[in-house]
Amino acid sequence: MILDGVDGAPRPARGTGRLRNVRGEPRYVRVDGVPHHVRVDGAGPLCVLSPGLGMSWFDWDRVVPLLAPRRTVVRFDRPGLGLSGPAPTWPTLRAEARRIGQILDALGLQGPATVVGHSLAGFHAEAFARLFPERTAGVVLVDSSVEEDPRLRGSRPARHGATRAVATLLGAVGVPSALLPRLRRAVVRASRTGGGDPAPYTLVRGVYSTRRALHAILAENATYLDEALELAALRREVPLPGVPVIVLAAGVPAWLDRQRALAALLGGTFRVAEPSGHLVMLDRPKDIADAVLELRTA
Repeated sequence: MILDGVDGAPRPARGTGRLRNVRGEPRYVRVDGVPHHVRVDGAGPLCVLSPGLGMSWFDWDRVVPLLAPRRTVVRFDRPGLGLSGPAPTWPTLRAEARRIGQILDALGLQGPATVVGHSLAGFHAEAFARLFPERTAGVVLVDSSVEEDPRLRGSRPARHGATRAVATLLGAVGVPSALLPRLRRAVVRASRTGGGDPAPYTLVRGVYSTRRALHAILAENATYLDEALELAALRREVPLPGVPVIVLAAGVPAWLDRQRALAALLGGTFRVAEPSGHLVMLDRPKDIADAVLELRTA
């Protein structure tokens, strides 16, 4: 167990844990014993939005209104992040791919989905398509993480132990409430072409000032290369199904060649969101919506 004893999240409604048919409101579904915060907006074919490392549901707020008139848009917070409960285990690629399907099952949404993955969640979106081809209508990778030759540094038990120790120490001295919201604001500003964090500071502070969030962010960092290695192995073992793929890259010249190569590897279409920093959903939300809607015939 990685997150024993840290603060929890709001409780889901009593009963089965399934989402009531109320669009746009926060609800909780229980997956593997963890309450997951979810939002469902709009109507039409399914679209799942999954944010990058350490990010939350509200980071898609500029994209959702552009998709909701023509898509059923599902957002969720991974364990420990946003308003979801603490994670009981370390993240793995296959578990994160399964989580997407489990969330949809808990919501009673069975149709094939266009899965949109930003940054680290690009790994999850691709893995979902490979493992669950019958449930995948298309994939949009938004400035996805790319690791051409991932190699681990140190043993997993050592890295996990060090991460747990650091998280416990930082939590004990009050780092989450004192620094984590401000760090989030600084990272968002540095990851855009212009402007700061559009989320209200009260919301950011409420979400990021917990030990639960600190542990989850450090755990995702600690297992990033593990997931990259899992994806490299999955690519050798399981072919990508014949679904449309769009790789939408931020307009950073030094990064474009690697994103273009990713699109070629996956047999996908390459697009550039320009001008944009890594947080394309904040700088160029329409580019993401256009990419999703371009897959309308999938």
